[in-house]
Amino acid sequence: QGPGSMSSELDAILNYLKSAANPENVRGMAKFGINPENTFGIPVPVLRGLAKQYRKNHALAQELWSSGYHEACLMAAFVDDPKQVTEAQMESWVRDFNSWDVCDQVCSNLFDRTPWAYQKALEWSRQEEEFVRRAGFVMMACLAVHDKKAPDEKYEQFLPAIVKQAGDERNFVKKAVNWALRQIGKRNNYLHAQALELASDLAKADNKTARWIGKDALRELTSEKVRKKFSG
Repeated sequence: QGPGSMSSELDAILNYLKSAANPENVRGMAKFGINPENTFGIPVPVLRGLAKQYRKNHALAQELWSSGYHEACLMAAFVDDPKQVTEAQMESWVRDFNSWDVCDQVCSNLFDRTPWAYQKALEWSRQEEEFVRRAGFVMMACLAVHDKKAPDEKYEQFLPAIVKQAGDERNFVKKAVNWALRQIGKRNNYLHAQALELASDLAKADNKTARWIGKDALRELTSEKVRKKFSG
């Protein structure tokens, strides 16, 4: 396939997205903190359905991402091949994140399946930019759910990062820090105990944001549903 045929695929997708645009949806999305710029208002299940016919198409994913349209960027995460994603691509895309949903979908559908996932989770958690730091903690949460066979040490290394950034009061960061703590705590008995101890400490912290993260995580980690899973 030459570049011409690739572009025809991109054209077909962009034409479809433009024809299906729903300005009312865009306004609704903006209420949930989703960036309305270059956004068509097309629901994620529709995008996933459309992406099915273009699976593992790395070149098309680059074109979709470069187009800068919100939904095209989401689709880039759904069609790209994690085996072909480079570290440079991850560093480039993470700097482009301008909306929490793009950050979360790229991390949970693509980046967490790459060989650099654990390394980037830690590196990004230390970066100052809001969506880069969010991406670090979203990666931790997604890895805790998706990477079933990883040893506990992989997640234990994330706990100091959670403590370090628990005072970041930016909404998109604090929610991701909280998410990471809760998902790590739901992996197994051992990590549940570790996360519980950490959440209890945070719940007593002087910092308001850290207290919120700790109390909210405690609520889930001590809930009947989670306790049943780890009792005995």
